[in-house]
Parts: sequence; C-alpha cells; structure tokens
Amino acid sequence: MHAKNFSIEISSNTPTRKQPVEIVERKGTGHPDYICDAVMEEISVALSREYVRRFGEVLHHNIDKGLLVAGQVEKAFGRGRVLKPMELIVGDRAASGVGRKKMPVADIARETAKRWFGENLRGVDPGKRHLDVRVVLQPGSAELAGIFERKGKVRVANDTSAAVGYAPFTPTERAVFDTERFLNSTSFKAEFPDTGEDVKVMGFRKGQELDLTVAMPLMARLIKSEKEYFRRKKTVLSALKEFSLGFKFRKVTFNYNNLDRPKRGLDGVYLSLLGTSAEDADSGQVGRGNRVNGVISLNRPMGTEAAAGKNPVSHVGKIYNVLSHRLAAEIHSRVEGTEEVYVWFLSRIGDPIDRPKCVSVEIVPGKGLNRRTVRRQVASIVDESLSEMERFTGELTRGEHPVC
Repeated sequence: MHAKNFSIEISSNTPTRKQPVEIVERKGTGHPDYICDAVMEEISVALSREYVRRFGEVLHHNIDKGLLVAGQVEKAFGRGRVLKPMELIVGDRAASGVGRKKMPVADIARETAKRWFGENLRGVDPGKRHLDVRVVLQPGSAELAGIFERKGKVRVANDTSAAVGYAPFTPTERAVFDTERFLNSTSFKAEFPDTGEDVKVMGFRKGQELDLTVAMPLMARLIKSEKEYFRRKKTVLSALKEFSLGFKFRKVTFNYNNLDRPKRGLDGVYLSLLGTSAEDADSGQVGRGNRVNGVISLNRPMGTEAAAGKNPVSHVGKIYNVLSHRLAAEIHSRVEGTEEVYVWFLSRIGDPIDRPKCVSVEIVPGKGLNRRTVRRQVASIVDESLSEMERFTGELTRGEHPVC
C-alpha cells in the first residue's frame, strides 16, 4: 500500500440523491470566476508544454493567483461601446529558465490569455480595445523551486494539503452541469447568437421537484428593443424546457433572468455588450468558481484549494483534487454495490506525491455490496492509482483533465 495510512468506512449516511433537499450551482464559460480559473489553467498548460520542450521537464510554477477586474461599457438596445477594457492580472510564481537559458514566461502567459478570450467569448476582442493583460509573475522561493532539482520519477509534495472527491453525480448535479453546457454549446449559440456566454445555473431540488434558476444575458447589439428582448427570452425559455424533458424529475421549473421587469427599459433587462458581466458588473478571481468536477455542490464535502493554474507535477492542491474525484469514480465503477464513494487525500510537504500521508475512502452502500471483500478491492484500486502517478501527472501537464 502506497498510502502511509489507509482507511475505509461503510457509511450509514443517506445518499445525496435521496436527501430531502439538494443545492447545486455551476458557473459557465463567460462567468468572471470561470474565466479566471480557465485562463490560469490554460497558462499553466502552455508553460508546462514549453518547459518540457525547452528543458525536458516541467519547471516550478503556480499561476493560481489571478484577478479579472471589471471594465466599463455603455450599452443600449441595438448598440454599445467599451469605455474601459477589462483587466486580467496574472500573478504568483513561474521559473523563467535554467541557468543562462531563459524563456519568455510573461509573453507566453499574455498570449495564452488573449487566445483563450478570443476562442471562448465571441463578443470580446482580446486586443487592448476590450482587454488588458498584466503579468506579475516572479521566480519562486529557493526551497520550493528546489523540489524540481531532486531526482526521481515523481516529485515530492510542495504543500501540506487535503482534498476530497466523490462519485457519481446525482441527477441534480447532472442536470445543472448539462444545462450550462447546453446553453454554451456550439449548436445553441448558432441558433441563439444573441445570447452571451456568462451563464450561471443554480439548482434546487426538493423531493422529486427541481427548480433551476438561470442567468444568461442577451447581446445588446442584436436586441433592438425591449419588446424583442422579452420575445427572445420567451424563445430561450422554451428551448430550456424542451431540453429538460430528458431530466428524470417529477417536475422541472425554470426561472430565467429573474431580475427582469417589463416596461422599465434598460433597467428591467439583462443585456451584455461582450457576453460577460466582467465588462462592467462583476470581477472574477481564481478559486471562486466550480470545483474540479464542474459543479459547486453544497450537499457534498468540499476542499478549499484552488486547483486551476497550479503546477501539475508537485502541487497536491491540483493533483489530489483531480485524483480524488477520478479515484472515487473508479471505485464506484469497479466495486459492485457502491451507491456513493468519497475519497479524501492528505499530503505532507516533502513526501513523494505517490505516497500520501493518508487516503480515506467512505462508501455509501447500495444493493450487492460484499462487505467481506470490499476493503481488499478498494485497497487494490487505490494502490493501482498511486502506482500510476507519473502517468497521471503527465496527463495533467498536457491539460487532459479539466479543472473547472
């Protein structure tokens, strides 16, 4: 067993999907918090790729201190203009090279950020007209950077940290996740080009009834009047209701742009010029968005680490966060009779990441669980997962596992 301490508990807790009330949130592509997480992660992947190309390995970096400062716009039905661009501040630490061989870290970060905005937000010109990018990355401390000089196939942990993951999604979590993905899908945007990417979905389940509150702006330049706004809003709501026919609930209710009020003109509608509220309303910050499995589920245990942007080979704040969810899913898939699986990881700074201080597994049993063999089965899966740590960190390095 690779873990110094391994424990397994068969819980008597009520499965989340059977609890009387469930609350789940997802922040979508254009939400300022999602933007920060997604962009910082993309920068980490870009730097990791270039580190490997130039130096043969990933060097020390943590791009997990990002802030998106809201700009200012002027908008009206059928028109609008940017008065002050959004500002993205890219912060924390990144090695600039080895010895005399240097790498343009700031340039890579800046260009990666602009590319992400250009590829994901249709209304944003990532040039200075809509976005300023300020890079304030500095070299890391000697002690933490020294981790990368130690020999071995896997690094030691650069922090003492804990993480928790779970599987599977409940129907409510799946409905919230899929609703945002539907509203930001290529096919939906082709049919509704006048909708922005700043989507937020809040799901509230009571018994077998699901209430979904959805926020998504309409694009100011494409909506010519208040009358057209409410007509398009009605069409979007119809599309949402049709999409929800696949949900397995007794009743599904949608509340779309609930702050709207007719006959109040611009004060009674949710219009956006660029598709994101970061244009003039809300700033964003790394770590305030979705957990690494894509939702914020208040009935579940959650860690406090921001995974996005952390280096993928030694920072357990990323590695264990992602791995805990994947390991829970693997146990749920391979061990018959597991209704729910929860996995906790604890690291200790300086210890190899494939030998965590603790791995704790909690199983909410369903039908068919063999209590006599479950410990051996789960221990084998955990050990197998930890033995493949080098492969897993390679996948993280290449950006193969989303973190928001």
